Formats: sequence, structure tokens, C-alpha cells
Amino acid sequence: MLRTALRNVLAHKARLLMTTLAVLLGVAFVSGTLVFTNTISDAYQKSSEKGFAGVDVAITPDRDSDDDTGNPGEAPRLGQRVLDRAAQVPGAASVTGSVSGYTALSEKDGDLLGDGFSNLGGNYYPDKSGKDPRYTMTDGRAPKAAGEVALDARSAERGHYTVGDTIRVSVDGPVRKQKVVGVFRTDDGNVAAGGSLALFDTATAQRLFAEPGQFDEIDVKAAAGTSQTALKSAIDKVLPKEAQAETGQKLADDQADAIKQSMNGMQTGMLVFAGIALFVGIFIIANTFTMLVAQRTRELALMRAVGATRRQVTRSVLIEATVVGAIAAVTGLAAGVGIGAGLRSLLNSTGATVPDGPLVVDTNTVLVSLAVGIVVTVFAAWLPGRRAAKIPPVAAMNSVHAPPSTRGLVVRNTIGAILAAGGAALVLAGAGMGMDGKGYMGMGAAVLVIGVFVLTPLLSRPLIAAAAPLLRAFGMPGKLARQNAVRNPRRTAATASALMVGLTLITGMTVIAGSVQKGIDKMATDALKSDFVVSMGGFDGQRPLSPDVARTIAELPEVTASSPLRTSASRIDGDTEYLTGVNGKSITDLVGLDFEAGSFSGLSGNKAVVDDEMAEDNGWKVGSTIPLTYEDGRRGTLTVQGVYDGNEMISGIMLDAAALTPHMSTIADTQVMVKTKGGSSDETKDVLEKALGDNPAIQVQTKKDISEGIAQAFTLMLNMLYGLLAMAVIVAVLGVINTLAMSVFERSQEIGMLRAIGLDRRGIKRMVRLESLVISLFGGVLGLGLGVFFGWAAGEMIASGLPTYELVLPWGRMAIFLALAAFVGVLAALWPARRAAKLNMLAAIKAE
Repeated sequence: MLRTALRNVLAHKARLLMTTLAVLLGVAFVSGTLVFTNTISDAYQKSSEKGFAGVDVAITPDRDSDDDTGNPGEAPRLGQRVLDRAAQVPGAASVTGSVSGYTALSEKDGDLLGDGFSNLGGNYYPDKSGKDPRYTMTDGRAPKAAGEVALDARSAERGHYTVGDTIRVSVDGPVRKQKVVGVFRTDDGNVAAGGSLALFDTATAQRLFAEPGQFDEIDVKAAAGTSQTALKSAIDKVLPKEAQAETGQKLADDQADAIKQSMNGMQTGMLVFAGIALFVGIFIIANTFTMLVAQRTRELALMRAVGATRRQVTRSVLIEATVVGAIAAVTGLAAGVGIGAGLRSLLNSTGATVPDGPLVVDTNTVLVSLAVGIVVTVFAAWLPGRRAAKIPPVAAMNSVHAPPSTRGLVVRNTIGAILAAGGAALVLAGAGMGMDGKGYMGMGAAVLVIGVFVLTPLLSRPLIAAAAPLLRAFGMPGKLARQNAVRNPRRTAATASALMVGLTLITGMTVIAGSVQKGIDKMATDALKSDFVVSMGGFDGQRPLSPDVARTIAELPEVTASSPLRTSASRIDGDTEYLTGVNGKSITDLVGLDFEAGSFSGLSGNKAVVDDEMAEDNGWKVGSTIPLTYEDGRRGTLTVQGVYDGNEMISGIMLDAAALTPHMSTIADTQVMVKTKGGSSDETKDVLEKALGDNPAIQVQTKKDISEGIAQAFTLMLNMLYGLLAMAVIVAVLGVINTLAMSVFERSQEIGMLRAIGLDRRGIKRMVRLESLVISLFGGVLGLGLGVFFGWAAGEMIASGLPTYELVLPWGRMAIFLALAAFVGVLAALWPARRAAKLNMLAAIKAE
């Protein structure tokens, strides 16, 4: 039986090629994902280890506890006294104090240098030798006074800056012109990943990012013969309560774990799409082995007649599947290594530079790839093998084995109906539970897809019959194509289902993304009356903005109303809550919030407005008093004068900025809302940007800009998902090609007869192409229907947290998706149609 199985693999090389490709693509996606994420993770971990090479003990503020005064918010920075104490600890060879913060650098043409995500500034802290061990100067010298800056080598190269040039720098809004006095090399992971780093002298950095004499971190280097643990124990004895110490090894390990965790999210997401491709591949494998087994019915029956048991017949099919799976897995693993290397190069080409490092192909990657390829293939081939073993030998040898019985079809349809109904019920239940129903919805979606797959043979006849009027236009080839498509409903169902899965996901995500975008757009329009929103650039737009920006804007003659949004931590009932300071006199002209009670009118002093959710959770209403502790430790009481409907853009406790500012240690805004005489015109926008010094670090956005920014994020996400799902579509194309090729082989005699009675080669090609087109469109229609249903259900769940959510059906894109399904059908039929047309009619008629 083993020799027979191996002989069958070699005898059907061409037929199994498509199956091998389907498994290969899925395995390549899995192994490529593992190689890529492992390589990136390893490169960043080694880079972070280099960054901690000169740190034996690091002292930082204790972020997990409040300071001695019980003030809310973050612990205070470290003072000069802590650094002096650490330097005097036995076993300490040297001490370095560092302070850092957001620093935007301008290119020579005025644009922001770097990606806006990791634009940082820090201090150069020379030791006794006059050098900072963290940075190696490659050109020029270290900054020594205000007005001087040193740039990392990568940023200097990207911005075409050299020593002696003047560069525009922004830390919190206002533009500062600095002289480039040095260029340095660093192992900082942010710089390696494409960010920028600018260094100032320590006094200047403290003034920009903290207060004179304050540090964010103090690094201690151990003397020879002193271990990190011993040095940490000695330092712990001299630290104040609000500071903590960790060994450099512990910090490196923690950062490595953090990098690994961040990679896990990416890895999981990519593996999900690899799983989808493999799931689609299962249909192809099952289809292929079903057809192969059907073609070898007499051979298997003869084996049964001479003594082979049912188990041996099934085993021979599974051995054949194991060999095919092993070949596909090994080839897919090799292709995956290439994909992993290609993805790293692609990431580097986008500007997100990855630290140098070797390609990582570990044992787990090899084992997982081999296991996935073999297990998926064997699993898909098990049912055809089991079905083959059940055919009675005499019936098979006489070729009288009947198609599936009525009873079998009734059982299948009953099971499918139960699964589809149960899945739909779970999806609907999840949709009605809000965000808590994600588990029900995910389970229901999987069950519903399986149920529809089981029911697909039943659905194929009426849906394909609906295309009959269109097919009649093609004459006899069209009529034959329709009959061929419904001749074997199970095969048609498996082929169409492969395409259905991909289009279901693509359609569902498109519906969700478009609807969420519409809801956020409506929220921005309803919640904001301001013409512009001014904030610092970067990926989140929430970086500290100097109060000078708000003052500059308020003094412009074009501005009719403006208000900063100024946040500060407070403690209410033992919990940390953030207060938002606004201009109480003008806020009504800048935001459009619906109030359940009260209003913004007269917002001043200790009066505040709160969102409805917070009011409900705490039992507050108009007139309620809120005892609290401010950021500076002072106690106070706020009186609720209004309760408004909060949303994703505006929520929390708001009070007049004049009452909040005296309690803030560092006065900074997150954004400034602006109303102007000219409205949100390009001319007024230019006036604001020029008034702020054409600062590349500051973004001036209209409501349209905000919506378009969100739309760009959704578009980028959708394009990435489309790219990942393209793998499933490619596998589905292979499935259609495979099915048609095998079908042409099975119908050789029939095709020969058709040629003999007058159907020319062009007619044969048209028949095969139309059959492929009908099957593909059948899968496309099912995919669009399921995708819209899932998109609607997910939208109902999202609407619980996004009241402005509005279902949007992207008819244009859905038409494109259906056209894509048709294109898949036409493309997949090219080779099988050509092969069918080339059959010799006499040889085909004589074929068994």
C-alpha cells in the first residue's frame, strides 16, 4: 500500500501541482511571518542591549506611587542631590544624569525631519574625561552652551546638515534656531528605527524639558569588581522614597520582553491571515483528492477485491497526502525565509529603519511550518479517503456507484441549516450586547461561514439558475456551462467557497471601515464649532504645546474666539482623574455639545461641567460638589453646573483654565481651538501658520483635515488588510484552476463527443470559461452577502461606543469586488479552456 501511494503521487504530478501550491503559499506565509517577526525582535533586542551596555544601575522616579505630599499625577523628577548621593556610593565609578523630551527638527525646506513618532532631544553629560560614553562624536564637538545642538549621524545625513549649519528646532511650539556644532553616533533604538535625536548641553536640556537641576534618569557605572546587584543594594539605601533603582541587566531584559510583546501582536495578526489562506486551501485540497479518488475508483475497488481493507485504502490516500504536504511544507519554508528577508527590506525602504542583524530561522519556525503543511493536507484529504474506502468493490468495478443519496443530501442540508441558523443567532446576540459581545460574534461568524459552506451545494442550483438568461446569450456553450456548473454541486460548492471566504472578509472590513469613518466624520462635525485645531505634530497630536501659542493666536485680528485645552491630574475619591482647562468665556463658540442639564454659560472659578457617563458613575448632577486634590497637592471643591453628552473627542471634567492653571507645575496645552472671521479657508490657515513661524512641528487642522487624517489611517489599514487577504484570493484562484483542469480531464470523452457533433474549439473554450465565470460569481455573491451581514452586525456592536456610527454600504467597491470575482473566473479558466480545446476528439472519445 505504501508503494502504491508513492506511485500515485508520482503518477499525478501535474494534477497535484495546484494542491502543492495552495499549501505552499499558506506555509510560506506562516514561516515568513515567523522569520520576519523573530528577525525584527532579535535585532531590536540586541540594539537595546547595546544601549544598556554602559548602565549598571539606573535610577528613575517611582512612577507607580505618588510622592510624599500625596499629590496626584506622576512622581517628581530626580534632583541634583540624588545624583550627588549616587556618585558617592561605594562601588560607583561614574554617574550620568539624563533629561529628554520631544524635539522636532526641521529640514532645510521647512518640512519635519523624521517620522514624527520618535523625534527626541536629550542632554550631553560629559564625564571626567569630558566625554559622554553614550554618544561618540564623529564630527565637530559636543554642545556647551545655549544655542548649540548636536545631531545624530542618520538625521544629519537625511537633512543634509553639517557642522556649522543653522537648524530650526521646536520643543513645545515656538521655533528656536540652533547652531549645529557636532554629529554623533549612537546605539539608541529609536534612532536605529528611523527617529531623530538632538543633544543640548545639560543646563539647556533641563530648561527645555524639565526644571534646572532636574533629571529624568540617573545612570551609574560600577567600578571594577562591583556587581550590578551589589551596586543597586548600596544605592537603594540613599534613595528618597519617590525614586527607584534597577540594574542595567533587568532594564535590558524588560525592554527585550516589551519588544517581544509588541512583536507578538504583529505576529498574531499576520498569522491570522496565514490561517485564512490555509483554510481556503483546505477546500482546494479536499476537492483535489475527491476528484483523484473518483478517477481511481476502479483501481481502489480492485485493491479491495484482492484483500485490501477499508483502513488500508484510507491510509494509502493519507500517505499520498502526507508526501504532498511534506513537499509543500519544505518548499513553503524555503519561500517563507525569502519572504521574511523581503519584508525586512521592504520595511527599511519605507524609512522605518530596522537595526542590522542576522536573519533568524529558529527551530520552532521549522517545526511549525512542517507541521502546518502536513497536518492541513492530511486533514483535508481524510474525508475523501474515508469516502473512497466505503465504496463497495463490485459496484465500483462496474462503475455503477451512485451519486450522493437523497438521504445524505437531506442530512447535509439539515446540518448546514442548523449551523447557519445557530451562527446567525450568535452573531445577532453579540451585536445586541455592545462591545461585550465580541466573543459571541466571533464564534457566530465562524459557525455561520461553516454552515453556509455546508449549504452551498443546495444554494448553488437556484443561484446559478438565476444566471441562465444571461448564459443563453452565448448559445449552446452558455447552456452547457450552466449544466456543468450544477452537475456536481459539492465540487462547485467547494470551489466557490474558497473565493467566498476571501470576499466575505474583504467586504465586511470595507463596510466597517467606511461606516466608522462616516461616524467619526459626523462626530467631528457635530462636536467642533471651531474652524481650526492647533496642536503639536506627531502620531498622536497630544504632545505639550507652549501657552505662548494660545496667546499668539488670541492676539491675531482674524481670530474671533479661541480656547486652549489644558490637562492636569487630580485625585477624586482615591482615583486619578484628569481635569481639562478651557476658556470659559469662549468655549460655547468652539464646541457643539448637547447638555442633558445646565450649560457652559458662566463657566468660571470652581464651576465645572462633566460628561454624562462620569456623572452617572459617580451620582453627580447639577449642583453636586466634587471634593478633589489638585496636581500641586492643594485641596478644593468643584461645583457641577452642567452635564453634557460626551464622545470620543470630548469627555471628562472641564473647568475654566484660569482656575486650573495655578495648580499646574508645568503649564502646557494639548491643543488650541480657534474660530476666525474668514472661516476654515486656506488663506486664514496660512495666516495662522505664518503667525506661528511656519513651524513644521505644529499642525493647523480644519475639521476636514481631521477627518481626512482619520480616513488616511483607515485607508492605510484597509490597504494592508487587502494585501494580506490577497494571499487567500490567490489560493482561491488556484482552486478554480485546479477544479476546472480536473473537470476537463474527467469530461474528456464528453468534450470529444461535443467536438464530433459540431462544437468547435472556440465553443469549447467559451463553455469552460463561462463555467468558471459562473462558479466564481456564485462565490462572489455569497461573499458579498455574508460580508455585508457581518459588517452590519459589527457596526451594531461598535455603535454602542460610537453614537454617531452610521452604516455605509460601499456600492462602488462592492461592484469592484464582484468584478474581481468575475476576473478571477476568467483568469482561472485560461489554461483549462486552452487544454480542453486542444483535446484530440478521437482520442478523447476512446478515453475511459
